[in-house]
Amino acid sequence: ASFTISLRKVDNTTVMIKLRPGVSPSCYIGTKSVITSELNIKPGENVTFTFTCSTPEKYFVMEIQKNIDCVSGPCPFGDVHLYPLQLPRLNRTYIWDVKASTKAGLELKFSAPWLRQIEPGETCPDFISYNINSCIDKATVNIGTFCRNGSVSRIKLLGGVVMSLHLPWDSPLTTSGFNIANRASIKRLCIIESTLKGESSITLMSPNYPLGFPEDELMTWQFLIPSSMRASVFFHNYSLSNCERKEERVEYYIPGSLSNPEVFKLSDSQPANIAGSFNMSLQGCDQDAQNPGILRLLFQVIVQHPQLDENVTHLVDLSKERNVTVTIHFGGWPVYIPPMSEPICLICKDPRTCGRVLTLVSGTVYRISFLCKDLSRLRITAEKSISCVDFWWCQRKIYSLSVPKAIMQLPIQLHKFIWKLLAPNLINIEITSPSLKLQQHVQEHRCNTSYSYSIVSATPETELNVGVFCPGGSIEKIQMRNNITISLETFGKGFINESNSQDLKMSFVPHIKDECTFTVSPNPKAKVYLQTPNWPYGLPPYVSISWYVMVPSKQIARLGFSKDRMGIACETGRAFVNIKEEALGAEEIVRREDELLPDPRNMYHNFWVNVSNCKPVDRTQLTLQFWVTFADKQIDLGIILGMVAGAGVLVAIGLTVCCVKKKKKKTQNPLVGVYNANVNTQLPGKKGLFTKERQNSESHVYAVIDDAVVYGHLLKESNGSIAPEVDVYRPFDGPMGSLPPSPPPFSFRKDIKFSSNTEEEPPALTDTDHDNYTFAHQKSGQLEDIGDANEKDKGDTSMPLLESKEQDGIVE
Repeated sequence: ASFTISLRKVDNTTVMIKLRPGVSPSCYIGTKSVITSELNIKPGENVTFTFTCSTPEKYFVMEIQKNIDCVSGPCPFGDVHLYPLQLPRLNRTYIWDVKASTKAGLELKFSAPWLRQIEPGETCPDFISYNINSCIDKATVNIGTFCRNGSVSRIKLLGGVVMSLHLPWDSPLTTSGFNIANRASIKRLCIIESTLKGESSITLMSPNYPLGFPEDELMTWQFLIPSSMRASVFFHNYSLSNCERKEERVEYYIPGSLSNPEVFKLSDSQPANIAGSFNMSLQGCDQDAQNPGILRLLFQVIVQHPQLDENVTHLVDLSKERNVTVTIHFGGWPVYIPPMSEPICLICKDPRTCGRVLTLVSGTVYRISFLCKDLSRLRITAEKSISCVDFWWCQRKIYSLSVPKAIMQLPIQLHKFIWKLLAPNLINIEITSPSLKLQQHVQEHRCNTSYSYSIVSATPETELNVGVFCPGGSIEKIQMRNNITISLETFGKGFINESNSQDLKMSFVPHIKDECTFTVSPNPKAKVYLQTPNWPYGLPPYVSISWYVMVPSKQIARLGFSKDRMGIACETGRAFVNIKEEALGAEEIVRREDELLPDPRNMYHNFWVNVSNCKPVDRTQLTLQFWVTFADKQIDLGIILGMVAGAGVLVAIGLTVCCVKKKKKKTQNPLVGVYNANVNTQLPGKKGLFTKERQNSESHVYAVIDDAVVYGHLLKESNGSIAPEVDVYRPFDGPMGSLPPSPPPFSFRKDIKFSSNTEEEPPALTDTDHDNYTFAHQKSGQLEDIGDANEKDKGDTSMPLLESKEQDGIVE
């Protein structure tokens, strides 16, 4: 097909068809006189041509440039048309080069749906784009590149302008979408007007971005926003030049403000929650000629409806907290940065200072508010540092690792609370959970609570991931060396209800030999799984870990390992597993890395499990898991039968002894104690209380000898037991002191019963006198006479009984 392009001279329009950059000349343009790869049609010319291929859009592009002189003559203001018509279907660029005096201003007004500024290198979805350059004298400034469907409704420029419209070959667009108007001088580089009618988010850039803003220039953005809406400004990327004079700054003109213009540095938090329209201006400075630097700015304006609780403030009292920072942020921060087109949630620490992220520090009271439709998109991350410098002071303190109530009262979900515990050398850290206890998160027994603790022990050289723990387990205490980081992470809204029961506590303790020691007090009905830290990557070389497992007195623990070997090979040193019960004479079980681990075994007392690592060879890691279960102690049937049989034997012996005693009592007269009136009845050891000296008394003479003394040899014959010692009567020939003898040994004393009306208990008697004792023996067959004598002398105590018997010839 042939094409004809006819250009009027008055239109001052030039058309050029040329090869696309980087394309080989496989297709050509044919005219009446020549075949060429480039065609240039000037004003007033009429040219007919054809292409030598059927798809010229793959090889050629077209530029249509119209020059407009507004300096020497009147400007053709009004709508800008796409001229000429009926052009070949090629990728084409329309260029309007408007020359104007710097004393006047030009205005480019865009028809709906207006324009959206994009970053250099970005492509518009429909491949239709506008590029605007301002020309002041001989300098050209790139105002920006824009796509359709945006908020930029008008651009006012100082001096001339070069406007470009890029259309793809298949675009149906037939109008330019803008018009040109003449305006008075704007006394600045440009004014970009954005009209925002509803909730929206726009991104704008300074001229020449990402290159430098012109030196000592001024430009303005005007934002037309309904008074019922709220706007917030955020600077995402900026840099500053090196100023010799003046200062680079941003100025805001906000209707109703008492301090217009409000001046901000680019490094300041920019105004937020602005009601209705406002202007923002960027002012440059006089730059250092040797090292000018670059002033550039990329920022975002977010417009949203005022929230229902816009005027509701939340008190966050951190005045009594120490070393705490609280950050309120969007979900996924700081790794995930949401696109600027995504609906935004703002956190405000005062009505005009808002941001997507807000950090609060301890020692301050805040009143914050939220500009957000859905607060569930926000999260809280907090951090607290606890350190110890003087151990003698630290050891007296127990720190509660609980989330402050000031944070829990906010209508935002707590994502993470981090405690950084810093301990100096030779001081360790102890974590306890007295009531809830901790459960280690393992594959066989996963945590299903609303929160968990991740514990990491770290030094400048190594890091040991102790594990993930949640409440409701068996671990009462964890002692660790080095600095510790504990991260509480929540899952869902359940933590709000469970936060009141937190009981995790921390204290500083003296140095421990192991890297980590666990104290485990299991629930008797639960199966407890425990595993080495740094799972599944293995213990670091030469690290030792211990578990102390408490076994209830009425139960038996059963200990077993989840695999039969440690699964490592040592390059240096040895790896060991040690098991030791806390019982006298208990055997310690030791296994090396090249030996089988012990089979499941019963443990009857509290016991220790220790795992010590070597330096493993490459690609082998020490990971070990074991379990503990409990059962009630069961008495063996054989033991029960043995105990019953033993009890029967004892009962039989007891019955035999009783029968023998009863038989003896029937054949013997009852034993009668003979009263000796010459014996002093005063307490021993009280001098001066006895009426006679010992030389004149017979208190050392016994009137009765117990059966155990006389018949001991018979008892030995009857039951085979060892016979008691038998005292042999010997007359006392030694000297006698002034004190009475001590009482006989306890084996010869009868139980003494005191009457209930005795006011004081008699003092205990001690065996302090080791004099020999003298016994009086009764002749056989005289017991009845003694009994008669007792009856006869019952009321007469004037004469000692033994003296009267001597007179009768009774005593030998």
